[in-house]
Amino acid sequence: MSADDDLMRDLLARAGGRLAAYGYLLTGSQHAGEDLVQDAIVKVFVRRRRIPNAAAAEGYVRAAMRTLHLDRLRRESRWRRVAPGLVGASELPDHAEAIAAADAVARGLEVLSPRQRTAVVLRYFDDLTVADVAHEMRLATGTVKRYLSEALERMGGVLGDDPEIADVVAKGDRR
Repeated sequence: MSADDDLMRDLLARAGGRLAAYGYLLTGSQHAGEDLVQDAIVKVFVRRRRIPNAAAAEGYVRAAMRTLHLDRLRRESRWRRVAPGLVGASELPDHAEAIAAADAVARGLEVLSPRQRTAVVLRYFDDLTVADVAHEMRLATGTVKRYLSEALERMGGVLGDDPEIADVVAKGDRR
């Protein structure tokens, strides 16, 4: 045991409650007050100091608590001033329609056979030409055209005539 350990133990035994109460008064929260006490104790005892007794240590810890708390308030105040400027001036877009459209497309893809689904994904989401899809799937171009035609017809029955969904499929958006 070092002298600092004994001093810290004595400090907490004699003034732990007072320090916690002081932290509560500064922060308005028991949890935040206790965290402040711990941060201040670490700050005071991390460096070797010649602190003669627990009463002097309490003074050091109180001063450190005050400094840490005021620094935190300044930092938060600055952040509250700066943070709104970091957000773009325009409002964030509402993604509800895009999510609904993507969900509808996923439901539409579920009704397709594995080959039809692959053809649709390669053609509309990977933006490959029909010839490239045929090459990738090792099929004839006419077969790929038939798969795409049948797939779009089957998906149309599930998706309906919603223009947003048609736009998602046409553009290949991965929203």
